[in-house]
Amino acid sequence: MALLVRLASTDDLSEIVEALLTAADAKEPTVPTLAARWRTLARDVGDALDSLPVQPQ
Repeated sequence: MALLVRLASTDDLSEIVEALLTAADAKEPTVPTLAARWRTLARDVGDALDSLPVQPQ
């Protein structure tokens, strides 16, 4: 499956990754399987961000 995300910057997507990880931490005590899914999603998005070429400033 593919996902197309249009954001102003990669910083916005980094914030989404952080939000997923924060939500996973909060959900862990009650629904650990969902927390694990959110962590996997955050890790996959983070890996995709890391693979992007660095823009010259």
